[in-house]
Amino acid sequence: MKRSNFILPLLTGCLLFTSCVSKKQFAGLQENYNKLQTENTALKNTYQEAQIQLAECRTSGKSLEERIAEARRNNEELRASYAALQGSLDKSLVQSSQGNINIAKLVDEINASNRFIKQLIQTKSKSDSLNLVLTNNLTRSLSREELKEVDVQVLKGVVYISLADNMLYKSGSYEINSRAGETLSKIAKIITDYNDYEVLIEGNTDTDPISRPNIRNNWDLSALRASSVVQALQTKYGVDPKRLTAAGRGEYNPITDNNSALGKQRNRRTQIIITPKLDQFMELIDKAPEASENPDND
Repeated sequence: MKRSNFILPLLTGCLLFTSCVSKKQFAGLQENYNKLQTENTALKNTYQEAQIQLAECRTSGKSLEERIAEARRNNEELRASYAALQGSLDKSLVQSSQGNINIAKLVDEINASNRFIKQLIQTKSKSDSLNLVLTNNLTRSLSREELKEVDVQVLKGVVYISLADNMLYKSGSYEINSRAGETLSKIAKIITDYNDYEVLIEGNTDTDPISRPNIRNNWDLSALRASSVVQALQTKYGVDPKRLTAAGRGEYNPITDNNSALGKQRNRRTQIIITPKLDQFMELIDKAPEASENPDND
C-alpha cells in the first residue's frame, strides 16, 4: 500500500514534464507503472486471501478448542466409568471368592448326603433281601392246605402274614383251636430264626356286633384274639416276649366291604406283622450330615 502511494505522485510528476522526456522513456515508465499496478493488484489479492485464511484459522482454532474441551469432558466421563467398573470388579472378585467358599462347602455337604443316602439304600436293600428270604422260607414250610388259609405278602419292607379266623379260633371266641397249633409253630420258627425283627399281632373283626359276658364289643374281641396268639407264641413256641406286641383294631381296618358273608370272613383275620427293628435306621438318621443353616455367614 505504501509503495502505491509513492508511485502515483511520481508518475504525475513525470506527466507534467513530458515535454522533457522522450517517448521511449515515457513508454518505459508506462510499462513500469503497469507492472507496479499488476503487482499492487496481486498484493491486494494476497492480502485478502490472507485475511480470509486468518478468519478461517480463527474459526478453526475456536472449533479445535471446543473439540479439546469436549475431549476432556469425555475423558473425565471415561475415568469415572473406569472407576465404577473397577469398583464393580473388586466387589465381584470378593463375592466370587466368598461364592467359591460356599460352593465348596455345598459340594462337601452334597457328598456327605450322598454317602448317607447310599448307606440307607444299602441297609434297606439288605432288609428287603431278608424279607424275601423270610417269606420264601415261610411259604415253603406251609402245606398246600395251610396256604389256603394263610396269606403272606411283603408290602413296603414289611412282612404280613394274614390268618383266617376260622383257622385260629372257635366261632365268636378268642380261644385258639387245636388245628392252628401246627401252623403257628411254623410261623414261630421263622420268627425265632430272624431275631432282628419286631412282631406285631393285630386282631381284626367284621361289623357284626358281639354280645358275650366277658366281651363287650369288637374292640375287645380283636384285642383278646391278638393277645391269645401272642401268649401262644411265647409260652408254647418260645418266642421272646420282648419282641411281641398285641393290638386290636376291631372292625375299623377292613380289607373289603362287609356286605357279604365272604367279605365278612376276609375281614375277620389276625395279622402277624414282621418288621425290621428300627434301631439301625435310627442310628443312621442320628448320623445324618447336618446342613449349614446360614452358609452366607460362615
